[in-house]
Amino acid sequence: MEDMETRLLEGGVRPTAMRILISKFMLQKDTAVALTDIESAFAKVDRTTIYRTIKTFEEKGIAHQIDDGTGIQKYALCEKGCNCDIARDLHLHFHCSNCNQTVCLTNHKLPHINLPQGYFAENINLVVTGICKKCSL
Repeated sequence: MEDMETRLLEGGVRPTAMRILISKFMLQKDTAVALTDIESAFAKVDRTTIYRTIKTFEEKGIAHQIDDGTGIQKYALCEKGCNCDIARDLHLHFHCSNCNQTVCLTNHKLPHINLPQGYFAENINLVVTGICKKCSL
C-alpha cells in the first residue's frame, strides 16, 4: 500500500493522524464512499472533522466528488499525479443500479469538450448507470 503520509505531503496537506486514517480507508475501498460511510467507519470521530478532511482533500486534488444521481455525494481518491483538471484528468464513473455502488473508471478518460465562446466549465461529471461486473456474474 502506498505511503499515505507521503501522498498527503505531496498534495500539500499536513498528514495528521485522522487524515492518514481517512485516506487509507478510502484507498482500501474499490468504490466511491459517502460521508456516512466514513462516519460509520470512524464512529467516535466528530462529523465536522470528517467533513473538513474530505473538503481539504477535495480542495488539494487528493479526492474528488462524484454526483452519481442518487442524491448522495460520494468521494474517491484521485490517482497519483491527478489534479482534477477539467482539461486533462476527467474520467468516467459507473453507478450500479443493483448494488448501488459507484466506481471510478480511471482508464476511461473523457475527451476535452469545446464549449462555445463565453462559456466556462467549472465541473464535468459523466456517470453511466447499469449493472456492474460483480452483479452481472
